[in-house]
Order: sequence, then structure tokens, then C-alpha cells
Amino acid sequence: MLDLALLWHWAEFAIRWLHVITAIAWIGSSFYFIALDLGLNRSIPGPADGEEWQVHGGGFYHIQKYLVAPPQMPEHLVWFKWESYSTWLSGFALLMVVYWAGGELYLMDASKTDLVLWQGIVISLGVIVLSWLAYDFICKSKLGDHPTQVMLLLFVILVLLSWGLDQVFTGRAALLHLGAITATIMTANVAHVIIPNQRIVVADMKAGRKPDPKYGKIAKLRSTHNNYLTLPVIFLMLSNHYPLAFGTDNAWIIASLVFLMGVTIRHFFNTMHAKQGRPWWTWGVTVLIFLLIVWLSAGPVTDTLEEAEARPLTAQEQRFASAAGFEESYDTVLGNCSMCHAREPLWEGMLWPPKGVVLETEADVARHAREIYLQAGRSHAMPPPGVFELDDDSRAILVAWYRNATGN
Repeated sequence: MLDLALLWHWAEFAIRWLHVITAIAWIGSSFYFIALDLGLNRSIPGPADGEEWQVHGGGFYHIQKYLVAPPQMPEHLVWFKWESYSTWLSGFALLMVVYWAGGELYLMDASKTDLVLWQGIVISLGVIVLSWLAYDFICKSKLGDHPTQVMLLLFVILVLLSWGLDQVFTGRAALLHLGAITATIMTANVAHVIIPNQRIVVADMKAGRKPDPKYGKIAKLRSTHNNYLTLPVIFLMLSNHYPLAFGTDNAWIIASLVFLMGVTIRHFFNTMHAKQGRPWWTWGVTVLIFLLIVWLSAGPVTDTLEEAEARPLTAQEQRFASAAGFEESYDTVLGNCSMCHAREPLWEGMLWPPKGVVLETEADVARHAREIYLQAGRSHAMPPPGVFELDDDSRAILVAWYRNATGN
């Protein structure tokens, strides 16, 4: 029998799948054009700023780049924009499904703040919008003429955002929102700067006017920003699968260092594609930063068992904890899940609870009721086969408890 939890779970899966597909298309085209632009042969005489011959899939491609615009506007012009827009739209939909609709579990951290869910959602949306406005203002100010200073200022702002978000949201949500902020800046660059500037150039060409090269210069600067921000965004989007990245008090520092790794890695490839050598030192710096992140991940956890037991239950946790069948379900979880899903796992070689899910206190189990229902009640995903054998009667207890609490 299908119920709301199952339908919601599959809706999340579909949106996530769409988000990954569109992100691959966007990032792939972005990396390709950056590499193409840097590697163009600019020693060939002619009106073009550079050209390149490439071979792929059995065919040969002759590519020419014009700094402002070609002498004559072609009838058919391909615009690379929908990859970016689709990625952001699907990502924002995923944010709403996981972190707004599931905010009691994934967004808000009662040990950090007394804010209610709607206030957290307002902060979530507000910080994304305000971050873009602040970034755009900085780029359009006089400081925008000094790219290095802009990048340094933006890094400082990202560090402050990382710390601030970690004071309000769960570690998982804080890192995810930092990625969402960065992705919003990248897509807004495309939608509000790069594409509009290119449209101005096209309109001038069609009207017989000489295009102003400043529009291409501005668009290229924003495109360069996007190039350096891509790798950190990917890391932050993947971080929710790795508790060591988001589950300690050092999570905001880890997120900040990720942006530095993005710069060092992209600097290597950008320099190589520009045929200016291969600065291998960047990989040494990247490894050192990554090792620092590994060391920071072993820092203190965000809450201890004693602190968790002392914290009062939220309204949603209380609803599941007071539902018929909770005591039996709690005993079932403790006996079959808590060996791994503990703040200090007892399973040999396991340093952190899988996916950061802790199932020790009554509040823990009540808070993760939906995941327990889906993972161990409606499916056999948990416990892992061969580790613990959870019989059908025990799974039925978990299903009945969840349905009693939700009325499904």
C-alpha cells in the first residue's frame, strides 16, 4: 500500500536524480568552455581571437572565438543557459523538499537555537537571496576592478557565513546552505550578468552598431568566478553523505577550507589549459589542506549523549514518542540499530554513525521516525544484511508505530 511517506521519498529521489543530471550537463559545459578558451591558438592571423581544431566521436571540429562578436551574426546561435537554470531550479526544489518540509529533522538543531521551523525557513531563504545581492553589489562597485581583492573579500564573507549558519542550523544543513548560496551566485551570474550582456552584444550586431567590449569583459569575469566556485559546490552538495564533514564542531572550518582547495585545484588545470606550465605545487597545497580537514573532522561532536538526554523533546518528537507502539519500537531500534547508530559507535572500525544518524535516546528515535519506517519498516535496507537479522514481526512493529503517529 502506498502512503504519503513513500510517495514523498520517491518524489525526493526523482528531484535529486534530475538535479544530478542537470548539474553534470552544466558543470561539463562550464569546464569544457573554460578549457577551450584557455587553450585556443591565438597565433593564427585573422579576425578571430583564437581558434582550435578538435576531434571527438569520429568527427573533426573547427572552433573559432571572437572577443566581442563575429563580423556577421549567424542565423543560428546556441545559448548555454538552460543547464544552469535547470540545475538551480531542481536544487532549490530539493532544498524545499528535504530541508524545509523535513526541517524538524534536517534543518533545525534544538541544541543550538530555540527558533521554530518557519523562522528557520525564513533564514534559509533570506541568506540565499541576501548573499547574491551582496556579491553582486561588490562586483559592481569600484572594488570590482580589482579581481584579487574581490576574491579575498568574498572568501572572508563565505567564512563568516559558514560560521553563522553553523550557529543556527544542523551541521548538515549549514554546509548544504553554503553550497546553495554559492550555486545561487553562479546561476544568478548566468541569468543576470552573462546572458544579458551577451544579448546586448547580439542586439548591437543586429542593429549594425559596434558592440562595446566591456560587456564581454564583465561576463568573462563572472564566468571565471563560476569556474573557481564549481568544485566547492560539488563538495558541499556531497557533504551531507559524510558525517565527518558536517557532524563536528569544526564543520564550519572544514567548509571554509574547501573553498581554498577549489582554488588550488582549478588553478592547476586553468594554468595547464592555458599552456603556461603545470604548477604541481598546487597539488601539494591541496593535499595539505585536505589532511587538515581530516584532522579537524576528528574534533568534538556537536552534542554528547548526556546533553542529548537532558534536552526536552520537540513537539514533533513528542508526537512520535507518545504514539502507540513507541516503547516496542524503541526497544527494537536499540537492540538492532544503536550499535552503529551511536554517538560513539561500538562497531569495530566505525568512527562515526552512518549518515550521521544517531539512534540512542528516545528523542533520537522519535526524530528519525520516518527514516526508520522507510529503511527498516517498509524496506530491508537496514539493518545491513548479514549484520543483524530483523524479523518480519519486528519490522511490523516499526510500521504500526509510524502509522499510529501519522494516522496513515
